[in-house]
Amino acid sequence: MIGIIGAGQMGGALIKGFIHSSKFSAKDILVKGGKSNTAKKLQEELQFNLTDTLNDFEDCQMIILATNNASILSVLTDLGDRIKEKQIPILSVAAGVSLKDMQEIMGEMYPLAHCIPNTPVQVNEGILAITYAETIESEKKQTMQAILSVLGRIVEVPEIQLDIFGTIAGCGPAFVDVFIEALSDAAVLHGMPRAISYEIAAQMMKGASKLALKTNQHPGELKDSVTSPGGTTIKGVVALEKNGFRHAVIDGINEIMK
Repeated sequence: MIGIIGAGQMGGALIKGFIHSSKFSAKDILVKGGKSNTAKKLQEELQFNLTDTLNDFEDCQMIILATNNASILSVLTDLGDRIKEKQIPILSVAAGVSLKDMQEIMGEMYPLAHCIPNTPVQVNEGILAITYAETIESEKKQTMQAILSVLGRIVEVPEIQLDIFGTIAGCGPAFVDVFIEALSDAAVLHGMPRAISYEIAAQMMKGASKLALKTNQHPGELKDSVTSPGGTTIKGVVALEKNGFRHAVIDGINEIMK
């Protein structure tokens, strides 16, 4: 059983990802929501196990804390009173709560991890950055990795890098959506139906991303492979450069990181 506390945007994405995977089903997921009806509405759709008490989490393989920053430590305190002796691995997906904060409640030797996923985990195509407590046992670490692997790719990073990861992986999808919309607008301008233009743009992004991951080629190499001398593609690339495309992306990230 995988326990998830919190069923907001990220909690909901995690729930959907686990249920839509081939490894887990709705009966393997236990959720406790907050004061809103979000968890209940999601449960009616997906049919996972819903509870209103932390006592039910005592038999979970792993517990994911997906509540907001303001409440996560109080939830962890209440949870710790019930499960500390069982050493159930706990994963926090709250950006503003560090492993040190969690260790002050659970103890330095408790199996803890801090993870920043992005919303594509709900379709099992996410990217998750994770930092494990230095004291975590290899068996507990392997358990967490095996469970999380169904959601997408996992990269292990120092905790200090989780913020920039969250900006790129978490905010990046919004940048991609804006780009898809812009491509669609251009296609519509030239006579293509809106629905088809969205499908083409989204599939193009998916294919280009998959190619980059599969070949591990430098993005510049992949760009060069489709830009013929004097051709139409390089003319479009030059137009983007003239309008500050790269700088706009970098500036967007810098604004978020301030």
